[in-house]
Amino acid sequence: MERVLTRKGEATRARIVAGAAEVLRERGPSVTTLDDVRLRTGTSKSQLFHYFPGGKDDLLLAVARYEGSRVLEDQQPHLGCLDTWDAWYRWRDAVVERYRAQGDTCPLGSLYAQIGRSTPGARAVVVQLLAEWQEHLATGIRALRDGGRLPASIDVDQAAAALLAAIQGGVSIMLSTGRITHLEAALDWHIAQLRSAGEDLPGRMVE
Repeated sequence: MERVLTRKGEATRARIVAGAAEVLRERGPSVTTLDDVRLRTGTSKSQLFHYFPGGKDDLLLAVARYEGSRVLEDQQPHLGCLDTWDAWYRWRDAVVERYRAQGDTCPLGSLYAQIGRSTPGARAVVVQLLAEWQEHLATGIRALRDGGRLPASIDVDQAAAALLAAIQGGVSIMLSTGRITHLEAALDWHIAQLRSAGEDLPGRMVE
C-alpha cells in the first residue's frame, strides 16, 4: 500500500530529493552514497530510510522522476502554447538554452544508466517523460493545423514522434562531443519542414 505523507512529510521528502539531485549532478550516481545525501540535506539515516525504504535505488528513482519533470518544466511556458510559428521558435530557443546551460552532462541520462534501463521503475519514468513531451509537441502541431497553418492531412503523431526523436539524437551527440550544433540543426530542420508543409495552403496565415 502506498504511504500517505503529511504536508510536512511531503516537504521533507521533496527537500531530500532536491538535495540528492544536486549531489548526483556534482558527483555522479556511481560514487554518490546515502551518507553524501544525508550530509547535504541534514537528515538522519533513519529519515532517509523512512522516506525511501528501498535505500539508494528508491532514492535514485525519485530523483529520476524529479529530473524528468524538470526537463518539461524548463521548456515552459513555451511548450504549452505552440500555436504560432513565433511560439515554436521561442520554444526552440528555450530547448537550446536548457541544454547549453547543462553542458555535456545529463543527470537524467546518468541516472538511467546507473539504475538500469531494464528496471521497471526506471523504464516507467522514461516512458512517461517521453510520452508527455511528445503529446505537448503533438498538441502544438494540432494547434497549427487547426489554425490554418498546416494541412489537414498532416500526420500529427508521426510529426511529433520524429521531432522528439531528432531532439534526443541531437542531445545524445551533444553528450558525446560537447557540441550543441546537431541539436540546433535538428530543431531548425524539423520546424522548417513543418512550415514548408503549410506554404501552399490557400489563405494560409503568415506571421
